[in-house]
Amino acid sequence: MEERKTGTTHRLSFDSRTAGTVTGVLDVHSFDEQEILLVTQEGKLSVKGEQLHVKQLNLEKGQVDLEGKINSLIYLTKDGAKKGEPLLKRMFR
Repeated sequence: MEERKTGTTHRLSFDSRTAGTVTGVLDVHSFDEQEILLVTQEGKLSVKGEQLHVKQLNLEKGQVDLEGKINSLIYLTKDGAKKGEPLLKRMFR
């Protein structure tokens, strides 16, 4: 897959695990109420939770706004395997 640069850095910003914004997004691979799979400048990002929704998507700006109960954020390698520990687990050591 050819990677596009969005002009923004890759950034995660979440409020109380119920809403958030991800920048540096190149594409949305798939989404349903339990998982949203994003292709970012830093690789694939799996957002898992309950009642998840893509509230707003702007691929020109590389930004996705999400809502729902967010349980985990996991970066995946190019072949889809987990890349280390979940982000939230690393953040709250």
